[in-house]
Amino acid sequence: MASFEERIQAEVDRNFDNQINFLGKLIRYPTLRNQEGLAQDFIQSALTERGYFVKRFQTDASLVGVHPAFSPATVDYTDSWNVIGSRKSRTPGGRSLAFNSHLDVVPTGPVERWASPPFEPRRDGDWLYGRGAGDMKAGLSASIFALDAIQAAGLALQGDVQVQSVVEEEITGNGAATALALGFTADAIVSAEPTAERLVRANAGVFKFRLVTRGRPAHPRQAALGKSAIKMMMVLIERLHDLERKWIDEIRQQPYFADIENPVSLTIGTISGGEWIASLPSECAVEGRIGIHPNDRKEDRIAEFENFIKQISLNDPAFGAENSISLTWVGNLNDGYILPRGSEAEGCLRTAHKLVHEGSELPESVVTAYLDAAVFAAHGGITSLVYGPISQNHHGIDERVNLASLRRVTKTLALFATNWCGVEEAERQ
Repeated sequence: MASFEERIQAEVDRNFDNQINFLGKLIRYPTLRNQEGLAQDFIQSALTERGYFVKRFQTDASLVGVHPAFSPATVDYTDSWNVIGSRKSRTPGGRSLAFNSHLDVVPTGPVERWASPPFEPRRDGDWLYGRGAGDMKAGLSASIFALDAIQAAGLALQGDVQVQSVVEEEITGNGAATALALGFTADAIVSAEPTAERLVRANAGVFKFRLVTRGRPAHPRQAALGKSAIKMMMVLIERLHDLERKWIDEIRQQPYFADIENPVSLTIGTISGGEWIASLPSECAVEGRIGIHPNDRKEDRIAEFENFIKQISLNDPAFGAENSISLTWVGNLNDGYILPRGSEAEGCLRTAHKLVHEGSELPESVVTAYLDAAVFAAHGGITSLVYGPISQNHHGIDERVNLASLRRVTKTLALFATNWCGVEEAERQ
């Protein structure tokens, strides 16, 4: 007679074509910021059909600046929807589990540079292409279909479970923060971000900012009387790399980040400036991000960044005026986290990974980008595991997820859930 692990893995295999079809439907929803509502309708229906109790709620703007897990936001949250499906176990007292995934995606960039339309899923061998395919709609599908496999195998978990589909991960983390503030917690959180089947041991904190340089506009005939805000911004970005190098030297003295090429990763993501093709520009604006070590005090690094900008504005000859640079925080102001070694949850994941991977040990990684797991780890004190499939080009052109890896991850998550929550034969209907 097959073991329950074999039964579960067989159900993942049997249903995997349906999982790919489900993921393809998710990719077709262009879940850009504040455009996630229709996709959340789809997730809500899928969870309701599976017997989950579903709660749908808006991201909470009122807690920005009040609750420490929230970050500054510059958009209205009227259309910012999160969905959580919950299922109670029939056996009280088992350990609870929440699978957390984000549904929002970043913009595609020029669609003509993609080999196929970014919101039309395309399969090529063992790869499925599309914006969000890896980051992280595949992980959401793995969470749902892992729990499906347990049920299809005639088994029931002995702990309560949640499937969390949140938004705002790509910019503020406020979707996950709202879930935490509303009490959607568990004894362990698992996020199937695309980690190439590695467990995240450490995650950097992230700040996102907007900088504006203010120059002196002038006609080209009198260019010497003006001051180009764009040239000022070019100088400012170079100065910021000085700060980046300082922080890199400091973060490399801390655990887990010594071998990361750039653990701070100052990135300027957007730029706009000027008013007229034949005028020296009055203003130039950029938006970007920078990382910190999880052991850093967020407040200290924020103050250091703000003072750095202030001193440049006042004292650098390229600026030399109090109002020549303005700084606004426009997204993540988030702590990172380090996953302590030796937790029972990690042990359960290691066991599941080893079984699916025919005895291979669970590898680890360090992530320098923001992860929603940090909200639950840093502000909820919850063991938060990040482990998901192989994916390529997320945030880039021709994003894709490896389907063989997604199958393995779905099996691993299902076996992890049985290890963590406990499992029993389901009641026959």
